[in-house]
Amino acid sequence: MSTLRVEALEQPDGTAFIFNNKNLLINGSQSVWQRSTSVSVSTDTYSTVDRWKTRVGNQGAFTVSRSTDVPSAQGFGYSTKWDCTTADASPAAGDFIVFEQRIEGQNLQHLLKGTSSAKKLTISFWIKTNKTGTYICELLDFGNTRNISKSFTISSTSTWEKITLTYDGDTSGTIANNNGFDFAVMIWFGAGSNFTTGTLQTSWGTVGTNRATGVVNLADSTSNELYITGIQLEVGSTASGFEFEPYESVLRKCQRYFYAHEYNSQEFIYNESATANAKWLQTYFPNEMRASSGSMTLSAGMTGGAVSGLSGTVSNVSLISLSPNRASMRVTMSTTSGTARAMYHCDTFDGDFSYFDMEL
Repeated sequence: MSTLRVEALEQPDGTAFIFNNKNLLINGSQSVWQRSTSVSVSTDTYSTVDRWKTRVGNQGAFTVSRSTDVPSAQGFGYSTKWDCTTADASPAAGDFIVFEQRIEGQNLQHLLKGTSSAKKLTISFWIKTNKTGTYICELLDFGNTRNISKSFTISSTSTWEKITLTYDGDTSGTIANNNGFDFAVMIWFGAGSNFTTGTLQTSWGTVGTNRATGVVNLADSTSNELYITGIQLEVGSTASGFEFEPYESVLRKCQRYFYAHEYNSQEFIYNESATANAKWLQTYFPNEMRASSGSMTLSAGMTGGAVSGLSGTVSNVSLISLSPNRASMRVTMSTTSGTARAMYHCDTFDGDFSYFDMEL
């Protein structure tokens, strides 16, 4: 019997290849965009690149879009572009601009946070902007109201730069072992005095008004734009090469939090009885979603069409129950009809979408 001995595997940049999901963030490559590839953002919302919350709290407005402008020869296909469309040169105290990802507590137990063996964390990413100055990257322990922030400086206009920041482990405040929002990475692009008063909080402590002290204002001119990609958070004090994953692997992880289901022709409606609102549509998720509660929105074409064998048209589709594996929706017709406990097919949903949101 032959034996194959492999002493090391390396990535193209010469760094060690690590197999076990070393990146604590999902979609750091900015590759999955289920919702939209370009959205006007002026609120605190999930609306663009998957798993990343584009948080604009009354500080201007931006078009946030998928861009093919990426750092050369690094392997990235896309970046997220922030383009200021409405300026706000004088932010109010509570205003903010943040690019944020929230993480489930059960995925961070190996950090040993709240113990004497708490692990250091290192974040790395690529960024390019014509707004030079100081930016802030914060780690937030939401459950224990604790944080630590690091600043970084962009000094070269419109040039891709790799940023690497290392954070000490936190020996106070354990992270809850559940599927809730317990931890976040927050990259600050602007903030009012509620977040910028006092000396920047560069060691772990109670969240105060000094989370983003010194940060620039990306909203101070409609000429401002910023690109970011390759965001990786990993255990340790050294940034290793970015962990590239197949698209389908990243999509599967994203679908735990948001799933866009496209309907086709020949969708089946279960007719419980002739009563107009006693019709049912079941949608099964390709991967288990995060929770048993969330929200559903529908594309406009889901109503107004016919169901073969039933009288009238679809007047409403509403979510009745939700589990991590499927959604049960009530279909209401404009009139009564149909044989009880029979199946009918519907072509009118072809090309329409239902969107299921279980984000943190």
